[in-house]
Amino acid sequence: MKRDLFRLKASAVGILLMAAAGLLWQAQLGAAQAVKDAFVAETASGQLRGVARADGGAEFLGIPYAEPPVGELRWHEPVPAKPWSGIRDASAFGGACAQPLLGGEWNKNDAKVGKEDCLYLNVLTPVWPAKTPLPVMLWIHGGANEGGSASSALYKDGTLVHHGVILVTVNYRLGIFGFFSHPGLTAESSHHASGNYGLMDQILALGWVRENIARFGGDPKNITVFGQSAGAQDTGLLMTSTLSKGLFHRAIAESGTSFSPRLPSLAEAEAAGERFAATLKAPAGNGAVKDLRQLSVQELLAARESLTPHPVFGPSIDGWVIERSPAEVFQSGQEAAIPLLFGTTAKEFDAKVFSTPTAPEELRKVIANALGSFAPQALAAYGLADGGHGQDDPLYGSAADQWTADLAFRCPATTQGGWHAAAHHPTWEYEFAHAIPGQEAQGAVHSSDLPYVFGFFPKEGNIAGNFTAIDYRLSDLMVSYWTNFAKTGNPNAAGLPEWPQTGTARKYIQFAQDGKVVTSTGLRGAACRVYREMLAERTKQAK
Repeated sequence: MKRDLFRLKASAVGILLMAAAGLLWQAQLGAAQAVKDAFVAETASGQLRGVARADGGAEFLGIPYAEPPVGELRWHEPVPAKPWSGIRDASAFGGACAQPLLGGEWNKNDAKVGKEDCLYLNVLTPVWPAKTPLPVMLWIHGGANEGGSASSALYKDGTLVHHGVILVTVNYRLGIFGFFSHPGLTAESSHHASGNYGLMDQILALGWVRENIARFGGDPKNITVFGQSAGAQDTGLLMTSTLSKGLFHRAIAESGTSFSPRLPSLAEAEAAGERFAATLKAPAGNGAVKDLRQLSVQELLAARESLTPHPVFGPSIDGWVIERSPAEVFQSGQEAAIPLLFGTTAKEFDAKVFSTPTAPEELRKVIANALGSFAPQALAAYGLADGGHGQDDPLYGSAADQWTADLAFRCPATTQGGWHAAAHHPTWEYEFAHAIPGQEAQGAVHSSDLPYVFGFFPKEGNIAGNFTAIDYRLSDLMVSYWTNFAKTGNPNAAGLPEWPQTGTARKYIQFAQDGKVVTSTGLRGAACRVYREMLAERTKQAK
């Protein structure tokens, strides 16, 4: 009888233990679900479940802002993403956009995995949920408008977000998929234009941010667009487009301007599109578009690679997204009336990247061909006049290196920034002259500023280095300037070296090799003065 009583008690205890375990399991499940639900955000298209960031805040990755641009939507203005049901997972990047493998293999991974279904953006927040609306910074990646993506640890895992801003990074169509023009596409367009689909993607993404970012804690009335290289070019172009008017409130352009390289007209871009279509045996006339839309991504990219030189597909003056010459818009002060922060690296690209001849006599011919009647002044500026051999510079390199970077980057940047300042808009200029540790011999080249702007220091790749405390301090300084600008329209704040506005004196600050800030005036004064005079004259003649 005692044994039976013991069994009854044991059975009761077992039932109680099982019940307790069940309650505990339910509690743990409920807690896990609560954690998941804590990172759910509502958008106009549906709910998203993001994840916590290791350093605080939240991240929502791979958010579709447009329908996949495939089939009939290839070479079509982007269509807003359709609503979805349930909660969409937003814990991983969306795919990179289709692109060729470009020189140096810096985009090797993006080229390997790229596809047409790529119109996704990412939202990174410093806190979750935000207590007050935070300024928003929307990043447009570089890559010649032909390569790259927003899906990178460089942009996601750095310290920029820690400075009290929400970061949005955006994929947009590239190369032949983003900027292909053709008379057949122009004929089917209600805007009578073709090309610039990548810019339309960026504009749609800005509209998405304005509509949805408050749900992530962002302030839709305080959006800064910033970009580097082609991303800086596109930032300048968005400042000239009526389609993006009012969608952003400040701009940062790093190593790129709206009119360098020169934008072709719609007719020129269409003619280039027809020549490319002909190499694919597409029928002449408007019927070519149907055939081209049936080709695979691989077939189109392979056709590009088979041609020498490889055709380049980039922004054009299509009459719809870009209505007229961006140089003319800036020169007349009719661009977006917003604060602008801009600058370049000291070396950018050297002569060999652009196949610029280094022999003095050959370099003189190149300069004469580019500048015409303005060439004698430029030859004097580079030490090439009267049979001179060219003047080397410890920071900027040989005369050929100087000419290459001045023509492609520095002088267009100082010209665009100077025009913006002359229109009485707040403008700040910088020069990044700090080489990545281990790369001192090549100097502060193109993209070497990116680790410092994002506070992320790669251990491999073309911008990796042996970073030290000097680099971390310099990065913190630059991130502070950049995010202060996003917050207030002014990079300055207590405790930082003063950064004067550019103004008529063309003041700028230099981030030097020792990590210090040096104030100066008239970056590349003589050479860029010649460039400005030449460009102003040619812009006037083009009107």
